[in-house]
Amino acid sequence: MTMPHIFDSDVVAAILRHMNDDHTDDNILIARAFASASDLPITDAVMTDLDGEAGVWRITRAGIPEELRVAWPGGPIDERPAVRREVVALYDAACARLGIQPRPHD
Repeated sequence: MTMPHIFDSDVVAAILRHMNDDHTDDNILIARAFASASDLPITDAVMTDLDGEAGVWRITRAGIPEELRVAWPGGPIDERPAVRREVVALYDAACARLGIQPRPHD
C-alpha cells in the first residue's frame, strides 16, 4: 500500500484558509452530502487537512465535533493545481447528491 502524497504545509495552510474564509457554505454542503446519516443536522464544517487521497473536515452536530474524510472523486493526486479540480468535483458531487443546482465555476 502506498502512502498518500503529502503537500507542503504552506500549500495546505493556503488551501485551508481559502476554503474556510471563502467557501464556508461549500464546506457545509460537502459535509451534508458525504457525512454518515444522522437525525442531527450539521451546524458547522471546517476543512482541517488534506492529502493526495482526500480532504478532511471537522463537522459539528448538536455541539459534538467529528472528523469527516472524503476521498477525491478523481482518485489520488500529487500536484497543487489538482486540489482545486478535486474540491470543485466534490462540490458538484455534493450538489448532485443533495439535489441542488451547482453554481457555475470560473
